[in-house]
Amino acid sequence: MRDSLPRESARLSRVESVFKDVFQKYSYEEVRIPVLESKELFYHGLGETSDAVGKEMYSFVDRDGRELALRPEGTASVVRALIQNNLCYNDRPRLWYEGPMFRHERPQAGRYRQFQQLGVEAFGFSEPAIDVEVIQIGNEVFSQLGLSSLITLKINSIGSAEARAQYREQLVEALTPLSAELDEDSRKRLQTNPLRILDSKIPRTKELLSEAPQLHDSLGDDAKERFDHVLELLQTAGVEYTLDPYLVRGFDYYTDTVFEWVTDRLGAQDAVCAGGRYDGLVELLGGNPTPGVGFAAGIDRVASLCEQLEEPDYCAADVYLIPMDERHREFVNQVAQHLRFNTDLRIREHIGTGNMKNKMRWADKSRATWAVIVGDTELNERVVTVKWLRSERAQLSTSVENLVNVISENTE
Repeated sequence: MRDSLPRESARLSRVESVFKDVFQKYSYEEVRIPVLESKELFYHGLGETSDAVGKEMYSFVDRDGRELALRPEGTASVVRALIQNNLCYNDRPRLWYEGPMFRHERPQAGRYRQFQQLGVEAFGFSEPAIDVEVIQIGNEVFSQLGLSSLITLKINSIGSAEARAQYREQLVEALTPLSAELDEDSRKRLQTNPLRILDSKIPRTKELLSEAPQLHDSLGDDAKERFDHVLELLQTAGVEYTLDPYLVRGFDYYTDTVFEWVTDRLGAQDAVCAGGRYDGLVELLGGNPTPGVGFAAGIDRVASLCEQLEEPDYCAADVYLIPMDERHREFVNQVAQHLRFNTDLRIREHIGTGNMKNKMRWADKSRATWAVIVGDTELNERVVTVKWLRSERAQLSTSVENLVNVISENTE
């Protein structure tokens, strides 16, 4: 687990802001879920053989003997909230959530034991159009962030539970005689969760999979027709995608459409956002049969991608206010409050003693665009001196009332 320092936190906040703006445009509503849940929720919802539950979940027993867990993902918690609060009664909610998730993984670039996620979930819709809407939300976010050229949308259909069970038998039958040639993780998964072998990045395992039966061949006609409809709608919407027959996702609850946005710019951690349909999860966790679809985005990874783009220099403030002496403090504070109330700019007041050279050094360190200075003359005349810190423009004197106009008219 790690700290996010100011420069990185600013980038994370910008990414989160874009996600939230797009969620609002699509009329998704926020739901806030607890960090702690019953351990049983994730065992039932995600599957005991999933890595998130079997190897990575932080769990403990509290003083009352209850088995609890730090949430490793958000969908199961949202479904639990949906059921407990009867949110689907005469409604088909479209929700979004955000917050930290926790997995006891080996830390590396793009993979942390505490990581930030934003996600959407839509319930009560069986139509392929909702799959496409959810994908469009993700696509619009990445477009607004300028990441479209750095990521690829991969998509597949894994069909029904019955189709996957049939395919699982075929895959085990095909790979068991070749188990000695599989990588270690795949050999273990052959006994516990064979479909996860399709996710393997090991070259030899991928070669063996190319000769094995394909999941698509086990899908029923209804599942194939549904997936074809999803693809047609994506094409109509102008959403570019790549078919990936080996994409299955890591949790047991997925059905039919699954998808990931991946990149080759983050090393081994290539997925930045992923999701799919989970039509049986609500019923599995004790609710009425209710279809669902959604995605979760790893905000840390998205922010790391944004860092690779050409970005303006980080700045902590837009305007840095300087009293030449403590006698000027009250007036400077009044000016600061005037700017805070009448603009969206970040206003920082200089606090502390020192000569003017030292104060200007702090102003420059903040990377502010303007320094607003108050001395005896300014205090007596109820004006301020505005100095540009990032250009050669001549400083000027103006009234407090006109200061907002001066800054607005001269924004670079």
